[in-house]
Amino acid sequence: MVNISREIYINCSLSSNRIAVLENNELVQLFVDFPSHTKMVGNIYNGKVQNVIPGIQAAFVDINHEINAFLPLSELDENENLNNISFEDNEKNKKTTQSYKDLKIDDEIIVQVVKEPFAGKGPRITTEISIPGALIVLIPNQNYIGISKKINDKYERRRLRKIIEDIKPKNIGIIVRTTAQGKNQDILSEEFESLMKQYKSYINKAKSKQAPSLIHEDVSMSSKVIRDLFNSQVSNLYIDSKKVFNTINTYIKKINPSDLEKIHFYNKKEPIFNKHNIEEQISKSLNKKVWLKSGGHLVIDHTEAMVVIDVNSGRYIGKKNHEDTSLKINLEAAKECAKQLRLRDIGGLIVIDFIDMLKSESKKKVYNYFKKELKKDSAKVATAEFSSFGLLEMTRQRVKQNLLDTMKEDCSVTNGTGKIFKKEIVLTNLENTIKTHKLQTKENQLDIFLHPVLIEYIDKYEKKFKSSFIWRNYLLLNIKADKALNKHEYKIYSPSKKEFIK
Repeated sequence: MVNISREIYINCSLSSNRIAVLENNELVQLFVDFPSHTKMVGNIYNGKVQNVIPGIQAAFVDINHEINAFLPLSELDENENLNNISFEDNEKNKKTTQSYKDLKIDDEIIVQVVKEPFAGKGPRITTEISIPGALIVLIPNQNYIGISKKINDKYERRRLRKIIEDIKPKNIGIIVRTTAQGKNQDILSEEFESLMKQYKSYINKAKSKQAPSLIHEDVSMSSKVIRDLFNSQVSNLYIDSKKVFNTINTYIKKINPSDLEKIHFYNKKEPIFNKHNIEEQISKSLNKKVWLKSGGHLVIDHTEAMVVIDVNSGRYIGKKNHEDTSLKINLEAAKECAKQLRLRDIGGLIVIDFIDMLKSESKKKVYNYFKKELKKDSAKVATAEFSSFGLLEMTRQRVKQNLLDTMKEDCSVTNGTGKIFKKEIVLTNLENTIKTHKLQTKENQLDIFLHPVLIEYIDKYEKKFKSSFIWRNYLLLNIKADKALNKHEYKIYSPSKKEFIK
């Protein structure tokens, strides 16, 4: 078995927070959060039913968002939290079921967002609320105990189950997370009481605030990622923000003090994402074409209905026959496809066009290898075998926007056929470019040329950008308008060198 070295790097800039997960120095996941934007997944609302449509078994609920939230009634028994949980004695079937056939317009209903709004669609919601803690997840109005599948020791599973049985009331479901291993009853009981207190607070807010209203806002992206990803497999965590470092330090100290030695405050002048070429790897992850070591390549196309991945042999010239050559490239492509789906967070329907193979055993090899690689992904996937046309179809759980749509937006000049970086990402890239330049020079003043629209955005939403940057880097920035630039472009002029440095 290959040993995997997993590290997490958190970069907090003035316009965005980015979290990179590396395995053997290779970028495998990237999370991007814009402080000026509101994230909805995990938030709990007291909503008001606007419409019930029996034909599609769904309701549309007003949660104070510009587009009504979508509540699929036929999927109410599904719970995203149960994907990696095992239940003994058919406990999953003991969930308390609720009927929403009598749901009427103007009814008030407590819901939680499970998918962000995207492409003109409202957020997707569920009535099955989950309140996650560091060690357990509390599911109100249910009656089951689930244990993380990653806890393999049967005696530890039995011990944890006994503890939860002792503290759990009948109308509450509890999921035991991997981090609960080795924890005693006092610690688990303390967290349970804390989560119950939170739940009662949400109910009281729902009663006192008129619907539609927000009754709980989930934690920040960095806290959520640490809660879900910082486990025993992570060897190091580096953070370049003292504030975020202190928050995470306090959190880890509470749940697993022995992990504190893994957490490091990164205070070097060199931008943190310059380490292990993270910035370069992010840039490549947005490219349409992905090169394979063999010389072949993938072409990843996003359409309105699906994502299509085409596998090409490219420069590869095999010494063997066509079937063996195709199999070799397809196996390499299968591994890269699984990696790219996870890295780019691609969801929905995906069609992969591998290089044609004639033998059914060759197709079976590629299919089985691909499924094995997909197991590294925590998202829920469903894969069909090769169709008669040689295509492999699959779906991948979509919770938020994919990486491309998170970082880029449609270009107005090309009428939506092209994409450019979002303003927040442009400012993040600008900040890192200036920091990198500052490492190589003692300049204390630079002229920054931006499109007027970007300057207007800074004045309106990012007022701290200029003042904070000066304070952090002892560098005066003279921001000037240049209509000749595109909205996603910038130029940097050095008055001392009397030349453009970017």
